[in-house]
Amino acid sequence: MTFAVVAHGAWSSAWAWKKMYPLLEPRGVHLVIPTLTGLGQRSHLAHPGIDLESHIADVLACLFYNELRDVCLIGHSYGGMVATGVADRARDRIAKLIYVDAFVPRDGQSAFDCMPESTRVQRQSAAKDGPDAWRIPPGPMPADTSPEDQAWCAPRRVPQPLKTFEQKLHFQNGELTLPRHYIYCTRHTPEDRFRPFYERAKTEAGWTAHEIASSHNPHITVPQAYADLLTKIIL
Repeated sequence: MTFAVVAHGAWSSAWAWKKMYPLLEPRGVHLVIPTLTGLGQRSHLAHPGIDLESHIADVLACLFYNELRDVCLIGHSYGGMVATGVADRARDRIAKLIYVDAFVPRDGQSAFDCMPESTRVQRQSAAKDGPDAWRIPPGPMPADTSPEDQAWCAPRRVPQPLKTFEQKLHFQNGELTLPRHYIYCTRHTPEDRFRPFYERAKTEAGWTAHEIASSHNPHITVPQAYADLLTKIIL
């Protein structure tokens, strides 16, 4: 059995990967998805001080307390920020790093730094007024998400603590050298904020680039095709 630890995306949690467990487990891939503090079933713990380092600590604790080694670490969307920090701090526990339509920060960058200006402005303005100014309301789901999946996801998506997007990631052990994969979802809106990271993966050493015919959440919209691709990469 190969363990795949997932750093999930913003506003989301382990619940969003429900379709993937029965597809991957019979193939020998066991998903471990720690819910990041302040989200999902841990949304009752949300507070203004939660930042990127809080979420990195969540995943590091999962690796340590579950005695996990030689794992595949998957970062989806915002989870690419978290996965990068975890990979920097726990290199001896990770066999390969897989980004899925995710931010891939350079040393000293925040999630806001990795976004196009229009996206950054929209996210910041959504959180700037009122008593909840410390968190960002959920962004829209991709247009091709089925009505059934929209109804399933909507009540479970919760606001994201603002500091998780604001805090800059600082590497503690130099640039990453472990094998890295980038899965680019090809069905994007005109504001394609993940394409630059895919192009980077195609040109820099240490990377393997992949595509999947999906919008931003393949674990929800195309789980079978996604399971096929992940299996190929992980195993």
